[in-house]
Amino acid sequence: MPNSVRAALGGIEVVPGPDDPSIDPWWGEPGFTAAEKVFGWNTFEVLSFITGNPEKPQNAVPPFAEAVCQIRFVVDTDPDTFLPAIRDHFAANGYEGIEVDSMRQEIMRASRLDPDHPAVGWASRSIERTLGVKPGVIPNSGGSLPNDIFLDMLGMPTLWVPHSYAGCSQHAPDEHVLAPLMRDGLRMMTGLFWDLGDGFPGR
Repeated sequence: MPNSVRAALGGIEVVPGPDDPSIDPWWGEPGFTAAEKVFGWNTFEVLSFITGNPEKPQNAVPPFAEAVCQIRFVVDTDPDTFLPAIRDHFAANGYEGIEVDSMRQEIMRASRLDPDHPAVGWASRSIERTLGVKPGVIPNSGGSLPNDIFLDMLGMPTLWVPHSYAGCSQHAPDEHVLAPLMRDGLRMMTGLFWDLGDGFPGR
């Protein structure tokens, strides 16, 4: 983990909401803070799995099981190494009959604008002037976004300014946003575009 990422996450605190499940303290990379585990490192997630036939369960070891998993990864990790590493891990532990395949031919590459980049400091100062509150800088996002097209292919610094909160039920039937956050979002973006009109440092 780069020092700039670790420093940016030093002031970020992961606070679960009142209805959120509790997170086991042993979860994630040992020696990392909660913010580093969530926002600065890779995670392997089991999205769903099935074993046997749930409609006709038998009191026996089922002959077949399947799991759908995903890996959320950061820039510093090569995703082309994931499948070989998982296969090697199974083989080293005696699980020879397991097939590990990719569900997609193409994946969205991780991207990151370094927290030390001038655009990050400029945006943070702009938001602080507008809202009167120092914003938190999160160097990585967990979303599947093709940001590498802008950042890596076009060489265009990109910033994401979220206007929501953790309990928004994103992608769920009751996805929503709070009016006070939308007002703050409008103020933030107005301030950013105003300051951009005054000139970006290092242009």
